[in-house]
Amino acid sequence: MLQGLLLIALAAVSWGTTGSVTAVLVDRAAAQPLLIGTVRLAVAAVLLLLGARIIAGPLAIARGDLPRCLAMAACMAAYQATYFTAVTMTGIVLAALISICSAPVIIAALAVGLLGEHLTGRVALALVLGVLGTALLIADPVPAGPAPRFLAGTLLALGAGVAYALYVVTAKASLARTAPLPLTAVTFTAAALFTLPLLAWTDAPVAQVARGWPWLLYLGAVATAGAYALYSVGLRRVPASVAGVVTLLEPLTATLLGVFIFGERLSGTGITGAALLLTAIVLLLVDQSR
Repeated sequence: MLQGLLLIALAAVSWGTTGSVTAVLVDRAAAQPLLIGTVRLAVAAVLLLLGARIIAGPLAIARGDLPRCLAMAACMAAYQATYFTAVTMTGIVLAALISICSAPVIIAALAVGLLGEHLTGRVALALVLGVLGTALLIADPVPAGPAPRFLAGTLLALGAGVAYALYVVTAKASLARTAPLPLTAVTFTAAALFTLPLLAWTDAPVAQVARGWPWLLYLGAVATAGAYALYSVGLRRVPASVAGVVTLLEPLTATLLGVFIFGERLSGTGITGAALLLTAIVLLLVDQSR
C-alpha cells in the first residue's frame, strides 16, 4: 500500500504544477481555460493510447467496465467544463477552494456507501485535517472584491468536485477487473472526444495552440497522461478514501511553487494550513503501514 501512496503522491505533485503552467499559458499565449482543458485531454489521450499499447499490449477492457469508462470520461469532461467556467465566475481561489476541498469528503462518503470501504480513525482524522489545511492554504490570501457571479460559480465549482469524486470511485471499482493503463487510455480518449465541442466557445483555437504548444504539451504529457497513469496504478492498491486525501498534495505543491518560483508570500494562516496538510499525510502513512 505504501507504494500506491507514493504513486498517488507523485501524481498529485504533478497536478500541482498545472496552475503555474496555466498562468504562463494565459499570460504568454493568451490561451483560454476551455482550450487548455480540451487540448490537455487530447494530448493525454494520444500518449496514453500509445503507452498502453506498448506496455500492456491490446486494450483489453472488461465488458462490464466499458460503460464505466464512458461514465468516467463524462465525469472528466464535466470537470473540465464546470471547473474552468467556475473560475471565470468566482475567481481561481474560490473555485479551487470549493472543488478541491469538497472532493475528498465526497469520495470518502461514496467509498463507504458504494465500495464498502471502512474509514479508520486515522483516515477520518487525516480527512478532516487535510480538508481544513487545504482550505487555509488556498484561502491565503483572500482575494479582494466580490466575485461577479458568486452563486452560479459556486455551484459549478461544487459540480467539479462531484465530477472528480465520481471519477475516482468509478475508477476504483473498475480497477478490480481492468488493468490501469488500458482503463485510463480508453477513458481519456472518450473524454477528449466529449470535450472537443468546447472549442466552439474559444477564439482562434489554432492560433492559441501555435503560441502555447510547449506548455500545452507539458500539461497533456506530464501533468495529465503521466499523472493519471501513476494515479490509476496507485489507486488499485489503496482505498479510494485514502487516495482522495493524498491528492490534497496538489494545492500544497502549487503553493510552494508560487513561493519559491514566483516570489509569493505565505502568511501564518497558509503555513498553518500546510502543516495540517502534512500532518494528514503522515497519519495516512502510519495507518497504511499497519
